[in-house]
Amino acid sequence: QVQLVESGGGLVQAGGSLRLSCAASGIILGINNMGWYRQAPGKQRELVATIASVGNTNYADSVKGRFTISRDNTKNLVYLQMNSLKPEDTAVYYCNADITTRRLGTYRDLEVWGQGTLVTVSS
Repeated sequence: QVQLVESGGGLVQAGGSLRLSCAASGIILGINNMGWYRQAPGKQRELVATIASVGNTNYADSVKGRFTISRDNTKNLVYLQMNSLKPEDTAVYYCNADITTRRLGTYRDLEVWGQGTLVTVSS
């Protein structure tokens, strides 16, 4: 079974920083895109940042210049460095990855989500 586990969330004051980590585990033959999404109370889940296997990155306009996504392909990890945090960044942050695995003798491409980690930014 393939899974993603996030860590690093917490409470921080406005202007502070946090670093989120996400580890993929299980039978992993390859990981294509990895990313971070967030969902604030009463709002839909939205894209924060994505990173391709070769390192190409994409950011939501609201986090450009403040957040940095990176990955370690040797360890199946993805990170989100969040600086200059604002109260409007408060949300549950979810890790997402497109993972190739093997199940019952066949190759499968799965979109996998983590359970989420809460980030709270106080004003």
